[in-house]
Amino acid sequence: MSKFYYGGQAVMEGVMMRGPKTIGIAVRKEDNTIVKHKEDVTTIGEKYPILKKPFIRGVVSLFESMIIGTKALVFSANQFAAEDEQEVLTPKEMALTIGLSFGLAILLFVVLPAFLTRIVEQHIQSTVLLNLTEGLIKITIFMLYILGISYTPDIKRVFQYHGAEHKVINAYEAGEELKVENIRPYSRFHMRCGTNFLVIVMLMSIFIFTLITGSTRPSFFQRIGLHLLLLPVVAGFSYEVIRFMGKEDAPKWVKALARPGLCTQYLTTREPDDLQIETAIAALMEVLLVEDMPSEEKMSSLNNELTL
Repeated sequence: MSKFYYGGQAVMEGVMMRGPKTIGIAVRKEDNTIVKHKEDVTTIGEKYPILKKPFIRGVVSLFESMIIGTKALVFSANQFAAEDEQEVLTPKEMALTIGLSFGLAILLFVVLPAFLTRIVEQHIQSTVLLNLTEGLIKITIFMLYILGISYTPDIKRVFQYHGAEHKVINAYEAGEELKVENIRPYSRFHMRCGTNFLVIVMLMSIFIFTLITGSTRPSFFQRIGLHLLLLPVVAGFSYEVIRFMGKEDAPKWVKALARPGLCTQYLTTREPDDLQIETAIAALMEVLLVEDMPSEEKMSSLNNELTL
């Protein structure tokens, strides 16, 4: 079995795969050709080793993944903007879109749960139970949001490419030759998926928020402020948890903690067709063809990367 754990994400009609020093993107155009792109990536942790330390590296990885993911989305979107003779998306425009999306996420998953918690708090005596209720509200909103967007045709195809990405990585990690017929039977679910990370973040936020606030009940605005301030802490802890879950020798009870995230992947992935699997293979091959690092260094860089 391969020990080289690569990460990636679905993009518009394609897949981005990430290695330790390279990203590869493959996008299938309307004429059925595959446009491929690769570029070198450097992590800030290489310059400042302290950023590789546990609990810090999770926050750094999250921001770097957002930047790399945004670039991949820009590349894929520009392939179709050029075909339609529209203005090509610039990184600035995409960054603005991501910023607005982040603001919407804060509104949906921080402000709205805090508001709903404020409404019901007078009926709940236990502070721990109140925090648990807020966490369940967040998870419910998240599930309803994913379920709602999954019915749109464009998002459904993104979820299919998400499934293709997982199948290819699962097959690669099992040592399979990267051919469509070999990859087709593999699972579209993956332990290190970013969906797992989001679910762990929500569960971890309940624990950490309760630990910080104790028996006190913050006001509406204090609750929002605390959640925002604790985001880096929650992200750092969640990253370490999901790294531990992804280890081959992790205890069964630890792997059981990933079940909620794996179940959520029933919503965030779909079974891909052969062309989508072929596109995901092309993205991974772009990385594999240039990754010639010594195995020890590759292991250090790749082990337990998130597949988004």
